[in-house]
Amino acid sequence: MESNTNSITCSGDRPTVMVTNDDGIDAPGLRALVSVLVSSNRFNVLVCAPDSEKSAVSHGATLRTVSAKPVEISGATAFAVSGTPADCTSLGISKALFLSVPDLVISGINMGSNCGYHIVYSGTVAGAREAFLHGLPSVSLSYDWAGGRSNVDDFTLAAEACLPIIISILSEIKRNTYPQHCFLNIDVPTDVRSHKGYRMTSQGKSMVKTGWRQVGSDAQGARMLPTMTMESNSSSSNESDALSTPNNHLLFNRKVIELQMEDGGTDYCSLQEGYITVTPLGALSHPEVNSHVYFNEWLPGVIEHLSSTALRR
Repeated sequence: MESNTNSITCSGDRPTVMVTNDDGIDAPGLRALVSVLVSSNRFNVLVCAPDSEKSAVSHGATLRTVSAKPVEISGATAFAVSGTPADCTSLGISKALFLSVPDLVISGINMGSNCGYHIVYSGTVAGAREAFLHGLPSVSLSYDWAGGRSNVDDFTLAAEACLPIIISILSEIKRNTYPQHCFLNIDVPTDVRSHKGYRMTSQGKSMVKTGWRQVGSDAQGARMLPTMTMESNSSSSNESDALSTPNNHLLFNRKVIELQMEDGGTDYCSLQEGYITVTPLGALSHPEVNSHVYFNEWLPGVIEHLSSTALRR
């Protein structure tokens, strides 16, 4: 891009916040978050989000050319990108799309919680992680959507509940006191109106365990939703997809097997207790402490076995 006509008009010393997500630029969670940020009149707001749903793509990156289409969102400068959440963050902070680098990247608000092992799969968390990898402060936000109980207005309440955290982070950034060795993952409980406040937590091991079952067509059976629950009305499946599937292809749908939970003050447990959970994350995958002890003793034996095998040849 030789020039960028979508330059940001700064007002005073307002910090710049860039929003991305994995549910797509038209998702109610992102729109509610942007609306709350704009209405606060505290920030310059940029949006660089996928042009369609990219749930559970984890930290996938696109190696081909991506497109960025201007989108009208009141009070913000916004682009819909034909890429993953990590792509969107990478492009948005590169100064190739926007003229300035944001002070803070916020990914969300996701429809569905991102706790425990689900963080590995999450495109929402990846949007924040990508900024962290480039040395920028970032936050991922998720709302624990529950079918039949939640409605789109809850996204606005969730954004308002997280606004004090966002303001505080930017204050620390301005004072150069905000830590650079982590980013934050925040989950808001289903009953956001009656939340019990903020609780610092650690990532747990909770997850929805899934399996597979063979189906006769893409329109048969329930579909896995981004909230890691099954769609209650299977008739909404796109039957045209089924018609285009070659006859010699086998088709499989995911199915929920069980919910793996744990006790204690981890992210998922605290979220279910009604707290807004605040969980610092990094990019390294550390194993259990005892794993190092075991493999330190195991690896010399492997080398010794290889040596003895070579001598017998």
